[in-house]
Amino acid sequence: MSKPANHTDTRQQLLRAALKHFANSGYAATSVQHIVDDAKLSKPALYYHFKDKAGLFQALVHEAHDERYRLLCAAAESNVGIRAQLEAALAALFAYFRENRELMRISFATMFAAPGEVPEDAACAEKCERNFEFIHSLIKAARKNGELDPHFEAQEMAFGFYGLVNFYLVGHLVCPDCSPDKSAAKRIVELFLAGAGPKPGATKIKKQTKGKK
Repeated sequence: MSKPANHTDTRQQLLRAALKHFANSGYAATSVQHIVDDAKLSKPALYYHFKDKAGLFQALVHEAHDERYRLLCAAAESNVGIRAQLEAALAALFAYFRENRELMRISFATMFAAPGEVPEDAACAEKCERNFEFIHSLIKAARKNGELDPHFEAQEMAFGFYGLVNFYLVGHLVCPDCSPDKSAAKRIVELFLAGAGPKPGATKIKKQTKGKK
């Protein structure tokens, strides 16, 4: 088979078309013909870049996990201290989700799909674990140098933060009007680091009685 001209552009055309159909119709209901028709390309062009429809789906999901990992690494490298690292990571993830909502929706869907709804290798368990372990490594280092409470194990703190983050991300997917931003990232990290319990010396908020000034 001859190599298509502008093969990088062709690959991106196929990925964009596939994402549109997977996000709107689901994996099972999307056919190769739907994808190539939308991309205005031929089936041989698709099979040059991807083994099959499953290969297209897997490429999209891998892209989502890899970009999340890249953003986490960039946040850690560009900032000093666990607070700044987590705030930067979370703000970057929120921005990425806003710009790639459909991609992230199918990525998260792989975790809850029934057998046959998505390709077997699309769940990317290894990449999910890699991304979690990166956060875990930041928290372990912060706990070791005294930035975090040693009464809690690093893993349970990592689970707590990761779960909080994923709740906001999934919430954004199911409720588009709820769009967390950099300010929300700071508040989430503050809640994680400071906790919600009362602090010694903090001024209590007075309860207002209805009808009284």
